[in-house]
Amino acid sequence: MNARCGGRQEAPSITLVAEIIIPVHSMPLSYTDSYMKRCLVPVLLFFVFLLPTLHAIEKQYQAGKIVDVQQKSRTRVLYYLVNTPVTQDDPYYEVSVQFRDMIYVGEYTPRHASDTLPEDWRVGSKLQARLDKHHMFVKGPGGVELDLIIIKRVSASPETTASDPVQK
Repeated sequence: MNARCGGRQEAPSITLVAEIIIPVHSMPLSYTDSYMKRCLVPVLLFFVFLLPTLHAIEKQYQAGKIVDVQQKSRTRVLYYLVNTPVTQDDPYYEVSVQFRDMIYVGEYTPRHASDTLPEDWRVGSKLQARLDKHHMFVKGPGGVELDLIIIKRVSASPETTASDPVQK
């Protein structure tokens, strides 16, 4: 009944009022909502399919030959005693390894001053290593991987590559 006839008027429900003011089913999405929905699917596909494959890609080990090994030391200041520096010599090794036509010079710093290079690492010996942008990961004895920081890249001379080519 309506209010003019003296009948009782019922209050409209909240959902009915909201749908009269702004119909829910015909409400346009804002720009950011539609953009986010369009971009969400490719991003999810990237993370689901491509990210695990990118993580799994790792460079393979290559055969190399040690060309040179030098033991050097670096002096560092421990503290000053009456304006006189007290220093300590920290040993490190520069290992030159040839892979095909390139020689990579890597720096290996042992954990302790008394540690040495593995006995197998002599000039002319072969080893397995994988190269990264700034690191050379060399398989040591027992399958342990040693990290050498690459400090220099040099082209091998034609005599060196022709006399003893390193096979892959």
